[in-house]
Amino acid sequence: MPRFLSLVRIDESNAPAEGPSPELMQRMGELIEEMTKAGVLLDTAGLTPTAQGARVHYEGGQLSVTDGPFTESKEVIGGYALMQAKDRAEAIEWTERFLKVHEEHWTVTCEVREIVEG
Repeated sequence: MPRFLSLVRIDESNAPAEGPSPELMQRMGELIEEMTKAGVLLDTAGLTPTAQGARVHYEGGQLSVTDGPFTESKEVIGGYALMQAKDRAEAIEWTERFLKVHEEHWTVTCEVREIVEG
């Protein structure tokens, strides 16, 4: 079965400063458990804010490292889910369910992409 990576993109400037609510975390935990039992979810995690990250860039044979936060970024990757699904449509269905556990004040976009094997 193909594997898919769902990149969770958030707008850090609009995300609640206190992070996800306990209710959101409970709903997310229940969905993660369901996806794991269904054999779909292989791995998932949230990421620290960009202020704690770094960008490593390579251009013209030169490397540069820039510490976060990255003010020019509106949307940043806030987490990911690695899924194994029968097809792209199923991966999108699970991703839609993930988005629906969020409260209305969240702005979240997931980019679902199939992993090239071999």
